[in-house]
Amino acid sequence: MRIVRDPQTAEDLAQETYVKTRKALDARPIEHLESYLYQTARNLALDHQRHRKVRDRFEDAGLSAEDLENIPQDIASPEEALIERERQRLFAAALAELPLRARQAWALSHIGGRTYQEIADHLGVSRNTVYNDIKMAMGYCRDALARLERG
Repeated sequence: MRIVRDPQTAEDLAQETYVKTRKALDARPIEHLESYLYQTARNLALDHQRHRKVRDRFEDAGLSAEDLENIPQDIASPEEALIERERQRLFAAALAELPLRARQAWALSHIGGRTYQEIADHLGVSRNTVYNDIKMAMGYCRDALARLERG
């Protein structure tokens, strides 16, 4: 209560302290239980205060209910979701049409995060071949997505 200065929050934190301590006791014996309880409660209260300061910095209590209701959700509209699914389908189809080595090089680079030299060693080709394969894959996929944009 001294740290959070709110009876309801102090109650919630006391309950959370109990739950954490109960779990800790199930896992192992605690030699100095009272000290453990005080330290857990203190840490939870300080964490709460820290989170509260961050929330206060970004929340504006001066907003009206109407203003809050007019904040757009951070989700795609059904139309945007459909377009994105279509883009992903075209992208996957474009990748599937590429030669196997170009698909592998692209995947190792863009999904696996490997360097061109690592890919070259893995595929048994030159670094320049990897560069050309990835360049071809990117161009092919870009063209496929551009066709979608044109309609």
